[in-house]
Amino acid sequence: MSSTALKPLRGVRILSLALNLPGPAALMRLQQMGARCTKVEPPGPAGRSGDPMGQYNPQAYATLHAGIKVSTLDLKSDAGRNRLQRMLAGTDVLLTSFRPSALRKLGLDWKTLHKAHPQLSMVTIVGAPGARAEEPGHDLTYLADAGLVPGLDLPATLFADMGGSLMASEAVLSAVSVAGHTGRGQFQSVALADAAAWLALPRQWGLTRPDGAVGGAHAGYRVYACRDGRVAVAALEPHFAAALCRVAGVPAQDPQSLFLPATREALATWFAQRSRAELDRLAAEHDIPLHTLA
Repeated sequence: MSSTALKPLRGVRILSLALNLPGPAALMRLQQMGARCTKVEPPGPAGRSGDPMGQYNPQAYATLHAGIKVSTLDLKSDAGRNRLQRMLAGTDVLLTSFRPSALRKLGLDWKTLHKAHPQLSMVTIVGAPGARAEEPGHDLTYLADAGLVPGLDLPATLFADMGGSLMASEAVLSAVSVAGHTGRGQFQSVALADAAAWLALPRQWGLTRPDGAVGGAHAGYRVYACRDGRVAVAALEPHFAAALCRVAGVPAQDPQSLFLPATREALATWFAQRSRAELDRLAAEHDIPLHTLA
């Protein structure tokens, strides 16, 4: 059986109020796992989505919502809130990304919700855990707090948002599993700051710091310039590193020699003299993990 045929959430009904990226990304994953997904958005500008993502990046919005049923409700109105309550009566999991104070104003805090819909589970995505859940923030601030913004450049992608979306989909799986055994809805909270902290663990352990094995200190795990671009080399294990040094003609008596500046300099000189095509060919011939870049 192929992995695409495995649908652990087949038949599970999920309703999401979560906007922007983490919630919709989680909903996309849940839909791929077989869940019946509905998203409720606030009214937007004339003819446009009420989700900010739909306004500043329609392409991303379209990808995130493929196969998702989207409804518009004004939850600031009595009619909108009443309609939502009727929808929740036929829902297994509610996914939100509002701050706790906003949920209380809408009558969607866990205590109120669980009393009205005992069968319903809730997964709420917040910025930071506990008392900090009311603090404003975004992916960049959570990454900065976790020590993942070392310079002035922006991170290459939205790590906390995407990591948080995976943690949210994991929380839904957990809630559905427990509710299936107990018959009672479950509550789970996912903090994007916790997602950033989880992603930052390798740096805390020293692995990705400049003096760490995968932070640049190991000559076989670096990005080098080549004649017509760059090459990302991941020859970390001793047999890969030995193969790289052998092909490059760089002496490497033992694994520790890969941490010597002289070894890095010799490899840098060798890579600078080779084209991407030549490096791709050598990698295939000698089983060296590398990827060339323009």
